[in-house]
This record gives sequence, structure tokens and C-alpha cells, in this order.
Amino acid sequence: MSINQSHFELFGLAEQFDVDAADLDGAYRAVQGRVHPDRFAASDASSQRIALQWATRANEAYRTLRDPLARALYLCERRGIDVAVETSTRMDGGFLVQQMEWREALDDARSARDEPALRELARKVASRRAEDLSRIRALFAKNAETAEIAGAVRELMFIEKFSADVAESFEIMEKQ
Repeated sequence: MSINQSHFELFGLAEQFDVDAADLDGAYRAVQGRVHPDRFAASDASSQRIALQWATRANEAYRTLRDPLARALYLCERRGIDVAVETSTRMDGGFLVQQMEWREALDDARSARDEPALRELARKVASRRAEDLSRIRALFAKNAETAEIAGAVRELMFIEKFSADVAESFEIMEKQ
């Protein structure tokens, strides 16, 4: 193992958006089996520190590759694609309209404590998320233009944030 390896190389996986969860899990367990600090408990302080650093690195790589959005952002970084989250506000007009409609629907469902409406909104968002993931998968597979990939990843970021807001709304309703 080399500290300069990518997350994919660390686990012996192809550098692509599609990652088989079972393969990732197995590779993670194998790496952790070699570097886990418990294996070095009787070793000198330097070996223990190195083991802890490797275990931390493996955990970070695993979390990144396990989460589709984090994986997409990591692939963008590896390919030199600037997603420009802080500076780019360019979004597809239809996507922005949909976001506004969903926000209004979420506000309405919250105020009315309308759980069926909230469930329907969650279903729509999950469906859009699946579509976006398929689109991102295809864009990475065909090495699409940088701007197209960056835009798709930014949209997924919005979807993920909105999904979290919907989930939080369910929790709030349950507590009330």
C-alpha cells in the first residue's frame, strides 16, 4: 500500500462511478484486517501511529466511495472537474422550477401536518434522485464534458439536501 494511492486503488477497484457495494465492503474489510490498530497494540509507538493513520485513511476512503454523491465529487476532483459549488449558480431552468415547487409542497405539508403529501413528495424526490444517479453514471462512463458532469453533480447535491429536509420533516411530525 502506498499513501499516494487513490481511494479506488487502495481497495483494488476500477476508478469509475459504478462501485459494487459487496466488492467495496469486502475490500474495506481486507484492508482494515491488515492495518487495524488492534493488530499493532503490542508494537512500538511509531507502528501504532502508522496503523492508526492507515485505518483512518481506509475509513475515509470507504465513506467516500460508499456514498454516491461523495464518490461523484471525488471522481470530479480526480479528473480535475471543478464543480464550483461556491461560485456557480447556473442551473437548468426546469430543475429550478421543480425545486421551487417541491419547497412549496414541503412547506404546505409541514403546515398542514399532511403525512400522505409528505410521503408522496419523498417518493418524487427519491425517483428524481435515482434518475440523477443514472445520468451521472452515464456521464462518467462516456467521459462527458466537464461542465455537463459538474452541473449534474450540483443538481444531485440539491436533491440530497432536499431529501434530508423531507426526512427531517417526518421526524418533526413524529415528535409533535
